[in-house]
Amino acid sequence: QVQLVESGGGSVQAGGSLRLSCVPSESISQWSVSVMGWFRQALGKEREGIAFISSGGDTRYADSVKGRFTISKENAKNTLILQMNSLKPEDTAIYYCAARPGSYLFMFREKYNYWGQGTQVTVSS
Repeated sequence: QVQLVESGGGSVQAGGSLRLSCVPSESISQWSVSVMGWFRQALGKEREGIAFISSGGDTRYADSVKGRFTISKENAKNTLILQMNSLKPEDTAIYYCAARPGSYLFMFREKYNYWGQGTQVTVSS
């Protein structure tokens, strides 16, 4: 039942960078997705939305990552990218790719109906 597939997670030192990717599965029509984004969930914390992008290229970021993370889409196959720079230990979490129909850039998990299984990001001091 995997709908989206994330990759690119790993372990880095504080100040380093990682690039996450997300691709829709073959079961999801390219026309059924208007907004894609990234959530993360740290140990013992609730899942939070951090970056979103519409089909028109509009973006929205959580304050905690603004200026450090960049969300984008590659031209082919709607691959979703999250470029993470200046990473901090508090960025350590499982990162999830999500998608939804409609055009509004919601940041709430309840609004997203397609999900990946997550990829671990660990940032050490």
